Amino acid sequence: MEKLARSLLEELNVETAFTIPVFGGIPISESVFVTWIVMAVLILAAFLLGRNLRVRNPGKRQQIAELIVVKLDAFTKGTLGEEAAGYSTYMASVLLFIGFVNLTGIFGMKPPTKDLNIPAALAVMSIVLVEAAGIRAFGLGGWMKRFTKPMAILTPINILEIFIRPLSLCMRLFGNVLGAFVIMELVTLVVPVGVPAILSLYFDVFDGLIQAYVFVFLTSLYIAEAVE
Repeated sequence: MEKLARSLLEELNVETAFTIPVFGGIPISESVFVTWIVMAVLILAAFLLGRNLRVRNPGKRQQIAELIVVKLDAFTKGTLGEEAAGYSTYMASVLLFIGFVNLTGIFGMKPPTKDLNIPAALAVMSIVLVEAAGIRAFGLGGWMKRFTKPMAILTPINILEIFIRPLSLCMRLFGNVLGAFVIMELVTLVVPVGVPAILSLYFDVFDGLIQAYVFVFLTSLYIAEAVE
């Protein structure tokens, strides 16, 4: 158990990738550096797939780009509903970001979602958007009045949801990544050959993509509820 605890602490430790030599040195953590890499890859992919688009006789590259956009748009709008369909672009971006971030483990990098700051930032961004969507739909007065529904006595609980939801989103994403590591370590202790490699592939690919889906799905439900 001591070995497991030590491995867990090492896995959760956020190391400094490099330091920017300005203002006395600005340390850039490993999670931030990997996040920058993922952002650069997504921006580059969007640029390459989105340039020289044609209305007639589109090439294979454009067809792939259109297929990705259509599938993402259909998924996000299907969850958001018609009234909140305008937020589909943000949800698609978050889905791609979390999905690719969780896949970085395949390439020997530590997924940024193992740094609690990353899931927390994503959760705060999402819940701010949820409440902003409610204010945009009903106005500030209407948004505040919704806290008294269905009964005024439930107002404290409804207000508490503003803080519970981002905490739930954050800990669900972070907790699943952490749980996957603990399971991997326990399996490695029992069966050190063969099985860990298969489970590692599962957690790095399928579980990582599932967590991206769950995060976006729940956020979409919150937005849809906020604008109803």
